[in-house]
Amino acid sequence: MNTYAGALKRGEFINHQGSFWQLQKIEFYSPGKGSALTHAKMKNVKTGKTLDYAFKSNEDVETIDVSSVEMTYMYKDADALYFMNQQTYDQTSIPLGMAEGFAQYLKEGDKIYVYMHEDEALSLRAPLTVTMKIVECEDAVKGDTVSNVRKPAKTETGATVMVPLFVKVGETVTINPETGEYTGRAQI
Repeated sequence: MNTYAGALKRGEFINHQGSFWQLQKIEFYSPGKGSALTHAKMKNVKTGKTLDYAFKSNEDVETIDVSSVEMTYMYKDADALYFMNQQTYDQTSIPLGMAEGFAQYLKEGDKIYVYMHEDEALSLRAPLTVTMKIVECEDAVKGDTVSNVRKPAKTETGATVMVPLFVKVGETVTINPETGEYTGRAQI
């Protein structure tokens, strides 16, 4: 399906120069002279390479019809993550590169949205937060009262997160998987 570059939105998928790209950032601007431009920062869904490109706002761009399918994370190996569609029981393998650094925060059974095009996985949508149990960290020392002091803590998946001093082994915390930052204690 073709659309004008001026109508593109962040998160859409396009076919550009024979490859599939996901739009990460879109800016419209009009130089004092000439036609308006749409500046796009986009990421190649296969290689992970990013590209900055300026389209003329009235230029035709081929958009790709993509469906968002909720899948259950099963396991990972050295090269890929494996998911199962709970509706059809189809299994899909996705290269680790598509997980953009949040693969270390996935636990077996987590629900993740996978963007699919003609039965091919294009990208994953990271959850806003994940809940993890702390399995290893140092105890706070009396007198460490400087504000916002952090200590490293190891989660149940092996990921290391910087947490406040009051967090102890066995506690459950929430983490932003895109940034790897502690966001709070989990409400259980």
